Amino acid sequence: MDLHTPHGISRYEFQSMGTTVRVLAPEEIGEQAFHEVSQLFSRWHQALTRFDPRSELSRLNSSAGLTVLVSPLLFEVLARALAAARATEGVFDPCLLPQLLAAGYDRTFTELDPLSPSPPPPGPGGRWRQVRLDEPSRTVQMPPGTAFDLGGIAKGMAVDAALKRLGEIGGRFGAVEAGGDLAVLGTIPGGGGWTVALEDAGDFGASVVELHSGALATSTVLRRRWFKSGQIRHHLIDPRTGLPSQSEVVTASVAAPSCAEAEVAAKLALILGPERGLTELTRLGLEGRLVLSAGTQVQTPLWPRSEPAQGQAHAT
Repeated sequence: MDLHTPHGISRYEFQSMGTTVRVLAPEEIGEQAFHEVSQLFSRWHQALTRFDPRSELSRLNSSAGLTVLVSPLLFEVLARALAAARATEGVFDPCLLPQLLAAGYDRTFTELDPLSPSPPPPGPGGRWRQVRLDEPSRTVQMPPGTAFDLGGIAKGMAVDAALKRLGEIGGRFGAVEAGGDLAVLGTIPGGGGWTVALEDAGDFGASVVELHSGALATSTVLRRRWFKSGQIRHHLIDPRTGLPSQSEVVTASVAAPSCAEAEVAAKLALILGPERGLTELTRLGLEGRLVLSAGTQVQTPLWPRSEPAQGQAHAT
């Protein structure tokens, strides 16, 4: 995914939460916007990464079976993740870390070792149903063996929080994008929507859409994939099986009022497959486009206007 940078807008990039973060803001507040957003992402990453044993999330995962007091940030993300699990009847499952580890995603993507041993598949998900959050005491209880992976929804929520911060420091318009999760504020100078290039990867080409408000998120099995035990694996686990999704959908893009909503809905549509995926998006009142393994595409009726990309740069 890549954003066209109109005249009068500063663009900054940095690495955080395992991906490239892009910030577009008015030139007069560009440096402040970069500072504020990069600091926000740094705080979120330090608290919520599962790849650092010192992070708050890692300490919570290692304390399964106990009652744990957590920070307001972690409590907020956990509450949002569990609410999404309930709303999707568990198709979005934030407690799939054991399944991810069994698939071989046991370290950052750039450090994956296809020859390292993996634990046996732990079976389907669903342990999120046994997690208890107590808001007055801000404590978490989860049974032994339960572990959270909050990567996707935390990234979407961080984008939403960063865009809100842009508005608070005086941004009349702007955009924040992190690894396929994008949210926009206001219209670009001169009016009109934000031009977004969606790269579907593989042989599926690319398209350009206009986003006038809200957010857009893309989930795909074509990027973070690796070989393990002679098989291609990827990071999108189907909680019904506990294994990497075998859906026909290889890329799902969803437009929604917030990035967190779009992130959850994109994973939902990808895992459920084209027919049920589109049905669920319609039920939720969201628009989306699904790319299938055969190279065909299906989309909801009001999916943002799109056209083939020509000469547009794309994020990898």
